[in-house]
Amino acid sequence: MTAPVPLHPAVAAVADEMVALRRTLHALPELGFEEFETSRLVAERLAAWGYEVSTGIAGTGVVGTLRAGSGSRRLGLRADMDALPLTETAPRPWASRVPGRMHACGHDGHTATLLAAARVLALTRAFSGTLNLVFQPAEEGLGGARRMIEEGLFERFPCDAIYAFHNLPGQPAGRLGFREGVLYNSSDTVIVTVHGRGGHGAQPHRSIDAVVVAAHIVIALQTIVAREVDPNEFAVVTVGALHAGEAPNVIPETAELRLSVRARGAAVRDQLQARITAIVQGQAAVHGATATVDYRRRYPPVVNDAAATAFARAVALDWAGPAALIDGLPAQHASDDFALMLERVPGCYIVVGNGEEGEHGCVAHNPGYDFNDRILPGTASYWVELARRYLA
Repeated sequence: MTAPVPLHPAVAAVADEMVALRRTLHALPELGFEEFETSRLVAERLAAWGYEVSTGIAGTGVVGTLRAGSGSRRLGLRADMDALPLTETAPRPWASRVPGRMHACGHDGHTATLLAAARVLALTRAFSGTLNLVFQPAEEGLGGARRMIEEGLFERFPCDAIYAFHNLPGQPAGRLGFREGVLYNSSDTVIVTVHGRGGHGAQPHRSIDAVVVAAHIVIALQTIVAREVDPNEFAVVTVGALHAGEAPNVIPETAELRLSVRARGAAVRDQLQARITAIVQGQAAVHGATATVDYRRRYPPVVNDAAATAFARAVALDWAGPAALIDGLPAQHASDDFALMLERVPGCYIVVGNGEEGEHGCVAHNPGYDFNDRILPGTASYWVELARRYLA
């Protein structure tokens, strides 16, 4: 297998086995907080390699702890494990065998990559300190990181720094990307319920049409980003769903809108919440209806610590050279609940190019996506090098 970064000899020796493991995980995807088989497999592998294994954190979360030497530093490495409710379309030999579920974001690859590094680190023990490997459930919208933290993750497994990686389709395979400050945006979900007055489709004057009110709300919401947010800032307000009624001749009493709201800065995030709430309620009132706004703040922006990012980049430069890095990595539009871990512990979320063509260049959360197995050994080797140098 080729990679733009050096391979640790011990990683190269187990690369084929770890790729096979990744494909096993891909074929058996599990949704958030339902990663029973995945967490069992992770726990079994870690225990076999000599880790102290803690299970049941946030239901299906697993932490493997390995100590070596007399060093006092404590390093955390995190991988997410959950899949998405999508039906895979590509006829790969390792395609999902579970209808309506697939690893469309690469968490199978993240887990297998960290396991590959875990095996080598346990074999060589070429470090001095404590290594905590965090296998997290339910990243895809369910806040698995928050639940792990609430259940005492960092009290039970203290970390002086924590790192994770996410594959990045569209970038050269195996290239490492680092960005100080905001890497990913915040992500909030808004459920709007419009309350009108139902009636007969032939007598609209005797009703308050929740569908019409919802339509006006959808149009009005578009003015927030276009006319109220500073053009130098980043913001997205997407209406992803509108549910109302069942019959063509019945005016429904209620309509529900589901929004995805994203921002890069705290002030803009607050501005979006205030203006969405005001516009929804104002538009409803204009049409004689009412509306409730269930505003769910999910994930804050992913903010990489300056010192932790500089260290991770320096390791990559010294170990692999500048050709192995993504030059000028911009902030990304996605979001990730690793942000919540970074609010508690300094660290860095690293991206690794997944490839530029075919299923490897295909955007995540797409039924044609697949994690690129060629990046697994190189990324695992980088984890080994990062851990070795941090816990020198």
